[in-house]
Formats: sequence, structure tokens, C-alpha cells
Amino acid sequence: MYTNHMTLPRPYPIIDFSYFAAKADPISAIAGYAEEMMSAGMTLLQLRDKSQPEALRRFLSCARELRRVTRDRATLMMNDRVDLCLAAEADGCHLGQDDLSPTAARRIFDTVKDEKSRIIGFSTHNLDQLREADTLPVDYVAIGPVFATSSKMNPDPVVGVEGVRQARQVTRKPLIAIGGITRQNCRQVIDCGADAVAVISDLFESPAKAVADFLRVLG
Repeated sequence: MYTNHMTLPRPYPIIDFSYFAAKADPISAIAGYAEEMMSAGMTLLQLRDKSQPEALRRFLSCARELRRVTRDRATLMMNDRVDLCLAAEADGCHLGQDDLSPTAARRIFDTVKDEKSRIIGFSTHNLDQLREADTLPVDYVAIGPVFATSSKMNPDPVVGVEGVRQARQVTRKPLIAIGGITRQNCRQVIDCGADAVAVISDLFESPAKAVADFLRVLG
């Protein structure tokens, strides 16, 4: 069984390209946003773009710029795309239920001759998926959405904090809770057994202050 688990930072920031798409220079804006969060203490960032999955060149350009600013400062995770993870020299990839399987992703990563042990995260939405994920070569699993969320067009059913509590009993892997998590509700999610909370919208308006708040609340 794969056991190379990672230690997760309590707040797990996700940078969603769609939040920056209307800006004159979205990639520079995202790089600046990442700089603010790293300066406030973040050591891991995930980049995702659910809005235009066909715009791979833009996504790759953004990923390479993020790699430039995060190198030797923060772990960079790519959402969904193993190929773009490798092309951007990112540290790992977070996969969903409809993406390339974690087993196939691990096989691809193991063939890369750059001596980097890449991270694989995997999203689950119920206990059956979580039990399956526990047998896969992934470094951490995510459960959610915990609360109602607006960051996905067609979100899965809400699992609630009780779903997090049950998830903790099902897996020994590091567990991230995701979906509708804010500074106001994050502590109860951690108290139910999550190792970390993924956050998107509650970081956006004032990233440095939000990071400081999350670090203070989560300890």
C-alpha cells in the first residue's frame, strides 16, 4: 500500500483563474496574489481553472509564472492536469473523480527522471469514494463540499461537518475538507478531524489579512 503521506498546512489555498479572468493581465494579477499569500505565511498553493478547460496555453503560462514566484518558497499544486503539472515543473497534481486516475498519474510521475517525488491529491464526495481513495497511491484526500459552495458549476451534495467526522474514521491519509469554508466555520471543520481546509473565495478580497486570520483561528 502506498504510504508516502505528506504534512499539510492547515489552510490550503486554491487560486481559481476565473476570479482573475476579467483583469487586464490575469497572470500578473495571480502572481501578485500568490506573493501576498506567501508573504503572509502560506507554504502551499493550488492553481485551478474550471472556467475554460480548453484554454491550455493560458493555464500553462499561468502555471509557469506561479512556478517562478513560488520556487523554493511554496509547494505548487496543479488541479486536474498531470501533463501541465509536468510542463510547469509543479510539485504535484490534485485530481478529481473524472480526471486521470491516481494510479495512472503515479505511474507517469514515476517515469519522470528528475528525482522529484510528486504529490497526488484526490477529491472524494462520499464515504464509498473515500474508502476507494484510501487504497490508491495518493498523498492526501479531500472530502466535500462540506458547506454550500459557489466555486463549482454543478457541485456534489453537501456532506456537512458530520461527513468530515465520518471521513476521518474511514481514512488514515491526510484529510482536506473543501467547499464553502470560511474564517467563521473553519475551526469546527478541523475539530471534526480534518487536517486542513481548502479555501478559495474567503481569501480573495484581502489575502494577507485572510491568511493571518486563518492561521490565528486554526493554530
